[in-house]
Amino acid sequence: MMAARLSRRDCLLAALAAGVVPAARSAPDAAAREVMEKNFFASKISSLRTEATMLLVTPQGQTRERRLTTQQKLQDNGIDSKLVMRFDAPADIRGVGFLQIEHGEADDDQWIYLPALKKSRRLVANNKKDSFMGSDFSYGDFSRPKVDGYLHRLLRSEVCDGADCHVVESLPASEAIRTEHGYGRKLTWVRKDSLLEARIDYDDAGGRPLKTQMATGHQLLEAQTRRWFAMRREIVNHQTGHKTVLTFGSAQAGMSMSEEVFTPRTIERG
Repeated sequence: MMAARLSRRDCLLAALAAGVVPAARSAPDAAAREVMEKNFFASKISSLRTEATMLLVTPQGQTRERRLTTQQKLQDNGIDSKLVMRFDAPADIRGVGFLQIEHGEADDDQWIYLPALKKSRRLVANNKKDSFMGSDFSYGDFSRPKVDGYLHRLLRSEVCDGADCHVVESLPASEAIRTEHGYGRKLTWVRKDSLLEARIDYDDAGGRPLKTQMATGHQLLEAQTRRWFAMRREIVNHQTGHKTVLTFGSAQAGMSMSEEVFTPRTIERG
């Protein structure tokens, strides 16, 4: 008789206490996965060269500006990209280089070149959650997250930055991904027109709000393949109050790039 009088709330609390998560809350959503797969490909431009400024802003409003160039090329499989980034100013970081080669079925390869050491250093999985050059971007933020590395759930539709968006919750599919990237949960606002993200909220591995990234100034750079690029990205760390603004002054797509550009030797040569 007592069991018959248990409320739905009591049953839910009992299930949580027993470590049981209701299937409706935990099951991945096929529609959400499709949205995130389209989002993954939305910025996979065949080749891209950019010039950008990176502004670091302290909680007190002090700023430091950096100038950098990037070259990016899609690999033959049409999925993975290669990226080279080089800092041109100020003088104390001039010549610093970063190389990333994505691998769909394995961990991405990443190298950092520091002129003072006169050699490039290969980064390991544990470096993915580290700050990139003192910014609020992590090393892992510069690679598109593998879709099946997370379990996705479509929460709702919502307007963000004036655009109608899908709001998708993504939870790490394994403890290794949670540990390597340092994120326990992500919410992504995916624009329905371009399928590029307009906003991403990140929780840390403990479930506390960590960062918010806003992507604006979306431009269609490859009309035939419907590939887009965000000309401005602003990321705020809610736990430190620090902010990074990455603004692209130019973005040129479709040029020829040699494979030799994307090697550790190249970033060491400058």
